Amino acid sequence: MAAECGVDFLMGTTFSDTVHDFCRTNRLNYLPFAGNVSQRPSILDGNIEDMLREARRYLEKGVYGIDLLGYRYTGNAEALIERFVKELDAPVCVAGSINSYARLDTMLRVCPWSFTIGSAFFEHCFGDDLPGQISRVYQYLKQSKPAGTEDTHAF
Repeated sequence: MAAECGVDFLMGTTFSDTVHDFCRTNRLNYLPFAGNVSQRPSILDGNIEDMLREARRYLEKGVYGIDLLGYRYTGNAEALIERFVKELDAPVCVAGSINSYARLDTMLRVCPWSFTIGSAFFEHCFGDDLPGQISRVYQYLKQSKPAGTEDTHAF
C-alpha cells in the first residue's frame, strides 16, 4: 500500500529483510523499530546497548533510519532517546506517547530527526479540538526552538 500511495517513508514494524528488500525495490525509505516490541499499544523493552547494536545492524543493511518507541520504553525513556539520537549516525524518529509539553521540551533539547504525535491528539492532551491542538503544538515548538535551528526542517 505504501508503494501504491507513493509515500517516501515506511516507518515502524519490526525489521524484516523481505520488507527492507521491498522498500529498496520501490524506493521507500525504511525506518524499522529497534528493541523488543510487543502489545497494543506498543511497548518497547530491552537493554539500551542491545537496542543500539540492533539498530546499527539494520543501518549496516542499508535502512534509512530508526523508528524509536521512546516513551513506550519500559526503562529510562529519556536516556534511551538521548543515546539513540547522539550515537546513531542516521535519522531517528521518536514515536509514541509524546503527550505533554515536558516531552516536547525533551524533543527540542535532544533534537531528533523527527517525532510523531498521534494518540495524544485524540486523547486531547494539548486541548479540545484537533486543529487547535496542532496549532498549539506548532506554536510552542516554533517559539521554543533552540538557537541555531533556524534553518532546520524540524521547525
